[in-house]
Amino acid sequence: MKLIDTHTHLYLPEFDNDRQKVIENAKQAGIQYAILPNIDRESIPQMKAMQTSYPDFCFMAMGLHPTSVKENYQEELDLIYDELKTGHYIAVGEMGIDLYWDKSFYEQQKNAFRKQAEWAVEFHLPLIIHSRDSFDEIFKLMDDIWTPQLKGVFHCYTGNEQQARKIIHDYGFKLGLGGVLTFKNSTLRDEIKAIDLKHFLLETDAPFLAPVPYRGKRNESAYVSIVAQKLAEVKQCSIEEIAEISSANAMELFNLTSK
Repeated sequence: MKLIDTHTHLYLPEFDNDRQKVIENAKQAGIQYAILPNIDRESIPQMKAMQTSYPDFCFMAMGLHPTSVKENYQEELDLIYDELKTGHYIAVGEMGIDLYWDKSFYEQQKNAFRKQAEWAVEFHLPLIIHSRDSFDEIFKLMDDIWTPQLKGVFHCYTGNEQQARKIIHDYGFKLGLGGVLTFKNSTLRDEIKAIDLKHFLLETDAPFLAPVPYRGKRNESAYVSIVAQKLAEVKQCSIEEIAEISSANAMELFNLTSK
């Protein structure tokens, strides 16, 4: 059984003391690849260092996280663009709109979203979209800028079935499922029950959003197997089927077959 963690921040300081062990845990749990989305300029050196240390396991995405969009966001975007031009990245992200923590830079977040979406088309790369408390706002943007060349994933999906179907049918995007699927108070299991498996990717968002029974503790890539098991229960199929289909979805979206 082979799984892919399509969204994990294993380069962050939370893993500085046992990063090698975390990688070993992931491989033992059947994780074949891990995709590392960028946050901002400060995270680029750590992310690159990790990809250098684990070149057959880690792949990088380059973007500006919406919570890092501040007064100097244009300078940050210039750096992101220069990085994308190197060709070392398999996606543009993590990018998007976040209205949970701070709404004061909403207009700048929209500008950064549009620009990074343009780059995804320019470089023929998928988008990794962060959409916390912002589905309606992102839909307005996507309805305005979408082209058939734009593809990607709504990472850490927490919306309802209607929103999921809009993402799938209007934009052709995937849905990234993580630890929230296992939370006891989450309605996500009911909302995605009728959605075909071909639309899902699996992820952890480590070190954040650890699944039950590790909720509240540090998340790690090995736990994507727990998400896979929960999705298998929801869809009433085997975990092997979940692994096969979700991994094929990821390989196709991120063009990993040629890596």
